[in-house]
Amino acid sequence: MSIQRQDTKTRMSRTVTHNDTVYLCGQVCKDATKDITEQTITMLEKVDDLLLQAGSDRQHMLSATIYVRDMKDFAAMNAVWDTWIPEGHAPARACVEARMARAELLVEISVVAAVKK
Repeated sequence: MSIQRQDTKTRMSRTVTHNDTVYLCGQVCKDATKDITEQTITMLEKVDDLLLQAGSDRQHMLSATIYVRDMKDFAAMNAVWDTWIPEGHAPARACVEARMARAELLVEISVVAAVKK
């Protein structure tokens, strides 16, 4: 039973892999000055990169928790999400309105995925 941690800091690791399951810490956009569409696109690009580094991909996602600063952005965020998720591979998902660590952040995601075999 090994636990692998990547990019570990004082409060968190960027990814943790245990028993062929990958856990990603909350991911946000690359540029918080952009709108919800662009923030969602770049946030999901980061998820793709981290999953790849951990030996997984979006087809192997088990669950996703999405936090939006304001539910008025729910439809725009979902428009990006719907094109990003491969057909037939939607994970279990929750989406909630939440305060963000920084006011300019509009969306954040936490993902759990299986390692590809």
